[in-house]
Amino acid sequence: MFKYKSSFFHAVTLLIFIFTSISCFANKNSERSPSASLILGNPNYPAMSYGGYRGKTRDEQPTINDIKEDLRILNAIGVKIIRTYNTSQYKQAENLLKAIKQLKKENSEFEMFVKLGAWIECDKAWSDRANHHKENKKNNTSEINKAIELVNNYPDIVKVIAVGNEAMVQWATQYFVYPKTILKWVNYLQDLKNDGGLPSDLWITSSDNYESWGGGNTHYHTEDLEKLIKAVDYVSLHTYPFHDSYYNPKYWGVKSEEESLGKLRQIELSMKRAQEYAVNQYNNTVKYIRSIAPNKTVHIGETGWSTIDNSEYGPSGSKAADELKAKLFYQYMREWSNKNRVSLFYFEAFDEKWKDTGNLYGSENHFGLINLDNEVKYAIWD
Repeated sequence: MFKYKSSFFHAVTLLIFIFTSISCFANKNSERSPSASLILGNPNYPAMSYGGYRGKTRDEQPTINDIKEDLRILNAIGVKIIRTYNTSQYKQAENLLKAIKQLKKENSEFEMFVKLGAWIECDKAWSDRANHHKENKKNNTSEINKAIELVNNYPDIVKVIAVGNEAMVQWATQYFVYPKTILKWVNYLQDLKNDGGLPSDLWITSSDNYESWGGGNTHYHTEDLEKLIKAVDYVSLHTYPFHDSYYNPKYWGVKSEEESLGKLRQIELSMKRAQEYAVNQYNNTVKYIRSIAPNKTVHIGETGWSTIDNSEYGPSGSKAADELKAKLFYQYMREWSNKNRVSLFYFEAFDEKWKDTGNLYGSENHFGLINLDNEVKYAIWD
């Protein structure tokens, strides 16, 4: 009888242990955050570019409380992934991650992930002696090291590292580098990930203009670019029909056969062409990339439409900048990207006035979906 009781007791204990282990395992899995491969291209995870700077200089850093307020707004409009641009030069990215962690602690339902940008630039950038064949090793090393630190401190939040922002496009004359520099750092991060120094499900990319990724002028088609395309986990490209409404206006405006239509219909057709123009740049880039890496995924790292301008894109220029056109572009691009399961990091969440401090009404200050008074623009009205 004693042996029976003892055996029964051990059996019950074993069953409790098994069920407890299963429960813990299930809870652990349920709490584990999704990987980049599950988030990117998923329409349930809308993406947005985010700065959060409200002053005329980035030296005026948003506080953690400021960022938390912004995050609550972004969460309320459905944004689930946000993109940053620097790691060590400013405290914004680190404070952003702290803010997300605090919000997750305050509310277990809060969900926000980050594509972390590391700024890359050439030697003697921002001077008349910029050397594009060499890198600013001190800055770039600092940016990458800080990115590594932040990823490992917040692995449940940071899902992507983007090495450089429009760092290879050659019209960025003050700071651009050639693909070999980006390739060096991408390979460094991939090696570190393979050795266990970064989360295994972290994705590494570079965010750059569609031409830099081979979708335009063929002089960008180099051996180093081919190596880079193979090295990244996915390609993040930028496309801006807004700017080309002035610099390449062939697609823009009202066609002769549309002149009899009402003004609203004319604008709708023009903005549909703008969306098709962006998609064409995307498709051309994909075609080139797939000729090198047939299974490489391509997402949109930036596109957007400014609502105010007093020069090239305003009333005396292409007339592209206004809230109606911005709404239609946002709507058309989101519909296309969701249907085709392409992540679109729309540029951007909030207006920022540091980008053109000499001209308050310059277009660069007005790409946000929300203005400096926290008023929601027409693009995201119901």
